[in-house]
Amino acid sequence: MPELSHRRRMLVLAICCMSLLIVSLDNTVLNVALPSLQRELHAETSGLQWTIDAYTLVLASLLMLAGSTADRIGRKRIFMSGLVVFSIGSLLCSLAPNLELLVVFRMVQAVGGSMLNPVAMSIITNTFTDSRERARAIGVWGAVVGISMAAGPLVGGLLVESVGWRSIFWVNLPVGLAALLLTLRFVPESRAPKARRPDPIGQLLVIALFGSLTYAIIDAPDAGFGAVAPFAVVAVVALLALLWYEPRRDEPLIDLRFFHSAPFSGATVIAVSAFAALGGFLFLSTLYLQNVRGLDALHAGLWMLPMATPTFLCAPLSGRLVGSRGPRLPLVLAGAAMTASGVLFAVFEAETSNATLFVGYMLFGIGFGFVNAPITNTAVSGMPRAQAGVAAAVASTSRQLGQSLGVAVVGAVLAAGVGSSPYKDAFVSAAKPGWWILTACGLAVLVLGFVSSGRWARRTAERTADRLESAEVREVVGASGRA
Repeated sequence: MPELSHRRRMLVLAICCMSLLIVSLDNTVLNVALPSLQRELHAETSGLQWTIDAYTLVLASLLMLAGSTADRIGRKRIFMSGLVVFSIGSLLCSLAPNLELLVVFRMVQAVGGSMLNPVAMSIITNTFTDSRERARAIGVWGAVVGISMAAGPLVGGLLVESVGWRSIFWVNLPVGLAALLLTLRFVPESRAPKARRPDPIGQLLVIALFGSLTYAIIDAPDAGFGAVAPFAVVAVVALLALLWYEPRRDEPLIDLRFFHSAPFSGATVIAVSAFAALGGFLFLSTLYLQNVRGLDALHAGLWMLPMATPTFLCAPLSGRLVGSRGPRLPLVLAGAAMTASGVLFAVFEAETSNATLFVGYMLFGIGFGFVNAPITNTAVSGMPRAQAGVAAAVASTSRQLGQSLGVAVVGAVLAAGVGSSPYKDAFVSAAKPGWWILTACGLAVLVLGFVSSGRWARRTAERTADRLESAEVREVVGASGRA
């Protein structure tokens, strides 16, 4: 990629952030619309889980494929294809006549979305070559998540109340079209110096692992353990097969050598934990505000602002802290705030009081605002630039997998707790185990953020980068000799 002027780099960043906006907005907007979907499409709790998890699961399954494919055939080309598919999927979602087709069209959306976020992050990584400038750019990227959280509930609530839930998907169309035209005009093409071959067996194993695991978790409360046990077995077999097969390939879908780096491994688990907390938090909050408190979608969206505003404000601050002081401080702050929020709900039943509900939402927003930038920066900064797409895709996959598992686990716990009891009466007690799960996620962010950001961890990252670069040199030399 040629060196770009500062103004052009900022424009590329803005275009990439547009793609993140529509992908992230779709989750927060849809959460506000869940009760409307439940009423109109006669959906059970598991059906609501699938409208979210069908999207995040396909994203998680295809992100690494999209990242490596973009490195191979061109990031701009894949990014533009993703914008087209995502926009078509959004249009189809707005026309869905029933829950089953809505889930299918959400999967179409996710196919397009899988080509956007990791590829956009790879474009950013290759555009901003200075480490401090890159950290600030990633901070802006993280702030867009805050914008989507702030705007999503409000925009979604307004649209659901005034037009209906189908209109929430219309928002993606003009933004997607604008991003497509701007990408065509201003984003330069780039690709990795050495093309990576596809790994279809690895890709199928990833899909089998993620899909069967999530299905087993979501359907366990209704179907029983015996009915979902085969899917749990498939998940275990797929995981073991991945661990056996991928190291034996020269160019695997998941390069397990990345995980020799303690910061990279830590960032992966932190991403799963943080986004599991986000998925569970939004799921519980939306159902509580509308189905228990009886708020309409707009007022439920307003109640999300104490969470969304700190996320928006803390994300760029987190990026600056990562650039100037490293990832440890923002990760520790994030873990502490998210843990405190979970404890407030689990121990003190924060949702039963306006004051404690407000504080709990603010604490979670602060924590989530600080966590995103250090995850992304740690995942890509220690890796060779030639593999930036794959490294960014692993981080993005961890986010989506975490969100899927958060919705699946917390939703399953809630459904089992409510059972046949009246929903309003049973919700607070049934949700308590879910809040404890979110507390554990916050504690994992705190502990891993501290452990994976010290001197020992940085040395493992340096050794891993040296090995990867040496291996790449040997492969290039070997290819030249054979030619």
